[in-house]
Amino acid sequence: MIGRMNHIGIATPDVEKAAKVWLELYGATKAHDAFDMPEQGVRVKFIDLPNSQIELIEPLGDASPLLGFLARSPAGGQHHVCFEVEDIFAARDDMRTKGARVLGTGEPRMGAHGTPVIFVHPKDSGGVLVELMQIPAEAIS
Repeated sequence: MIGRMNHIGIATPDVEKAAKVWLELYGATKAHDAFDMPEQGVRVKFIDLPNSQIELIEPLGDASPLLGFLARSPAGGQHHVCFEVEDIFAARDDMRTKGARVLGTGEPRMGAHGTPVIFVHPKDSGGVLVELMQIPAEAIS
């Protein structure tokens, strides 16, 4: 059911400063242009790695869900891990059948890659917030 890891989400107070660290210190291969997702309350910048991506996310606005995270960890830190799935509805139903809590209403929403996503409660994954992201079946590896 679960495909490859797509990205690791990292909360940060400033995506541009964080991108510089990933490029200069760790040799990431490319930083994409940042963009706002007002409906999610975040600003996003993807960093390419040879085998995956880092999704840098900073709060956007006073209602951003990241404000609480950054209040606890002002310098930022790992926010979530994202795995690819072929069918987001089947993945959601499978998580629920196995006793996991899908956050929100459980209805998929559009993620930063422009594909449907859901999030599984961190208490059901050893303290890790898990994002499941639908991608085309032929892209599942």
